[in-house]
Amino acid sequence: MTGRYLSRRGFIAAATKTAAATAAGLAGTLLPAAAPAGPARPLVFAHRGASALRPEHTLAAYAKAIADGADFVEPDLVSTRDGVLVARHEAFLAETTDVAKRPEFASRRVRKTIDGDTHEGWFVDDFTLAELKTLRAIERIPASRPESASYDGMFQVVTFEEVIDFVAAQSATIGRVIGLVPELKHSTYFARAGLPLEERFMATLAAHEYTRRAPVEIQSFEVANLRMLREKLGKRTNLRLMQLVGVGPVKPSDVAATGGSLTYAEMATPAGLREIARYADVFSPPTRALIPLAKDGRLAAPTSLASDARAAGLRLETWTFRPENRFIAADFRDGGGEHARNEAGSIAEMRRYLELGLDGFFTDDPALGVKAVAG
Repeated sequence: MTGRYLSRRGFIAAATKTAAATAAGLAGTLLPAAAPAGPARPLVFAHRGASALRPEHTLAAYAKAIADGADFVEPDLVSTRDGVLVARHEAFLAETTDVAKRPEFASRRVRKTIDGDTHEGWFVDDFTLAELKTLRAIERIPASRPESASYDGMFQVVTFEEVIDFVAAQSATIGRVIGLVPELKHSTYFARAGLPLEERFMATLAAHEYTRRAPVEIQSFEVANLRMLREKLGKRTNLRLMQLVGVGPVKPSDVAATGGSLTYAEMATPAGLREIARYADVFSPPTRALIPLAKDGRLAAPTSLASDARAAGLRLETWTFRPENRFIAADFRDGGGEHARNEAGSIAEMRRYLELGLDGFFTDDPALGVKAVAG
């Protein structure tokens, strides 16, 4: 799988070759040897699946995202007590599963601080996969997403391997490549718990024909794991590494754990971006780092971050657009209340950010993202 690393046009142009490949059982090389002519379009990343419409990180959320035209679906990855990678946004389980209603697990309630956030409740690394499979997913913010909440209790927690198999099956069914954009969550925490993610993750990628061929972008808010993955995996035609960043003087968890001084603010400087480009392909800041909000909640002037990232040779893929008024800049809100779904406003906001020349973006509602890209 080594060879010339594709441009963004070549990367997404895999979709143009899929029909013939899927007809032969995904036979042949899904990615072209050279980038075709023509303009690229920004990639639409389904954030935890179509998480505005279905409980996040379930097969239902991924299925909806794929049906709605997402280019990539996102499984955030954490580890069970017995070392199985599963798709959950974080180690804390109470907000996205029905574990709090399960009396058989009442004794597992504990208090933990992970990556600076303290929660009291239930955590994935205190459960085996078999135990997790008895739980059912619930909507994380039901007041804002009642449609999704109507599916509470229907879907189970899925493993990374199950996600890969499902996406491969969907790709073969609809005749187009669907990328995967997995995020390694809490890497330092899980390593200290004796459950390191990276080796299991790489082994899983290598074990599946689909992930050896289809586009994969690997995300992390930490630095050391991405450096290690670049060293181990090299540059492959179907693979990119994405450095996620927060804002301000916050340190990545691995940097903080080793007593380092690097902050996300420093990583977002021209010098910091050039350093990121030594091991990663994609720079992924939050949307408001690109165009911040003014005091009145409306969009202010863009920062220099988009142009700085391009100058460093990095792709720019931002997170995360959400379709409810409470998450949308005041410029684009309607009169429906903070929890109201505002499709037109969300599309308008995404189009404003697309003017910066984004290479991709995460959205909780990929159908709206597709409309934004279409213009």
